[in-house]
This record gives sequence, C-alpha cells and structure tokens, in this order.
Amino acid sequence: MNKVKIITDSCSDLSEELLAKYDIDYCRMATFLDGVESPALLSWSQNDAHELYETIRSGKRVTTSQVPTEEFKNVFTKYLDSGYDVVYIGCSSKQSGSVNTGNLIAQKLIKEYPDARIHCIDSLNASLGEGMLAIEAARLAKEGFDADEICERITAICNNVRQYVTVHTLDHLKKAGRVSASSAFFGNLMGVKPIITSDKNGVQIPVKKVKGRKNSFTEIVKLLREVIREPEKQTVYIAHADCQKEEVEYLKELIKSEINCKDIYVGIIGPIIGASIGPDAVGIWGYGEEIDFEGEQ
Repeated sequence: MNKVKIITDSCSDLSEELLAKYDIDYCRMATFLDGVESPALLSWSQNDAHELYETIRSGKRVTTSQVPTEEFKNVFTKYLDSGYDVVYIGCSSKQSGSVNTGNLIAQKLIKEYPDARIHCIDSLNASLGEGMLAIEAARLAKEGFDADEICERITAICNNVRQYVTVHTLDHLKKAGRVSASSAFFGNLMGVKPIITSDKNGVQIPVKKVKGRKNSFTEIVKLLREVIREPEKQTVYIAHADCQKEEVEYLKELIKSEINCKDIYVGIIGPIIGASIGPDAVGIWGYGEEIDFEGEQ
C-alpha cells in the first residue's frame, strides 16, 4: 500500500506551522493588484496580512484566481513520482473552480500513474473549515488509512463542519460573487453585522443580522455552541482578517466561557479568502451536527 500525501489549496488558510505539523502541502492560487500577479502563499506573516488588508481598506480591489492546471500537475506529480497516493481537499466548488480543475488533472495523470490513487474532494467549505478537513485527513494518513478510505471518511464529514463568520459588510463578498445579489440587503444596514454560514452544498449564505460588533461575536459563539458535538474532544478554530488584537482575545475568551472545547486555535484569514471577504471579518469553526439545509441560490 502506498503512503498518502494530503494536499489542499490557498483557501484552506492553514498556517505554515500547521502545514508542517501535519505534513500537508498545498496548491497555490494567485492574487492580482494593479495588474501584478502574486502567489497566494500561506507562509505569510502578520505584517504581510496587515499590508494586504490595509490595501483593501484604502479602496483598492484585489482579485484572485483559482489553482492553475500547471500548479496541480507539478504538485501532484511531485508526490506521485515519490510513490505516494494523493488526496486533494479543495475549496467548496460553489466558491472556486479549483476542485473541478484538480479532478481533470487527476484523470489525465492516472493514465501516467495507473498504480496510483488520486482523489479530489470538494470540501464544501473554505478557510479553516477546509483546513480542518485537511488536518483530519492527515491524521488518518498517519494512522495508516489508504487513499480510498481517507476519501470516504472525509467526504462523510464535510457537512459536519460548522462555520459562523461575521463581517462588517457583504460588499466584498457580493463583488466576488460569494453571496447572491438577493442577499445584499443584509450588508446595507447601518451598524448591522451580517452572520454568514455554509449550507449543505457549500454555498455561503447570510443567516442573521446583529446590531453591533460585540453582539455579532456573541451570536457566532452562541450559534456554534448550539450545534457543536463533543467540544471537549476537539479544537475550535478562529480565523480573522486583520482584526484588532483586543477583539480576537475577546472572542477567544468568549469561546472559553461558552464552549467547553479542548483547545482554541487562532489563525489569519489568508489572501484568497481575505480578498473576497474583506478586512475585519472573523469566523469560528468546529465539528457539529450535520448541515441539512439549503440556502437561496
């Protein structure tokens, strides 16, 4: 049985530390600013993140691209040539075309590597929701599960990832096509902070509107607390888009007081998700009850 390499993409928002800890690689997407293309690296610092979000705050538009075909080919073959099977866990297909491109490349490569297994999984998630699934897949690989078993197990829990994100406005998500135009009114109310989650198809949907920043933090913690399963056995993940340190600490302490979780991890929303969701967004993730609802298309 071949060893299994877990691969994700720039949308997973896994830090350099987590990528190294769990032996995960990722396929790079790209950002574009003033006509200049830059790789969407996850090995960026707090200062790098601040620079990006300050650019967006200044009114400049940062656009993004999905994983290029050559990037998929290079990353996949790097491990196939070393005798690995590959499991790629990609951003929700409702938010990026990367997983579909990955599948096309996998179909071509399997003809060159007929003894290998290549799986491309639509995570139905983004940011640390996608990253959580990659971490779980890496744990399974370390425990000796083969590529088929890992694919089956990860696919089965994609809808158990529960995400709640609050943003200052839906303007950035609207421009990036991440939420439907009919949902835009949620972001146009003075002082009202939209709460976003994912439906069972991986579509980002606004589900509530809350007056005030601190109230939005209270609400996302409440929503996660209501659906999380066995929190004492899992890590709750926080990711933020250059929020103030005091805000992040406040949210962390709120989770500690309301959810009896084993651990809390704090990360930064990466360049791809950040360009879409905008500065000062913050989200929390954990495993919970299976999502069974559909949002408005």
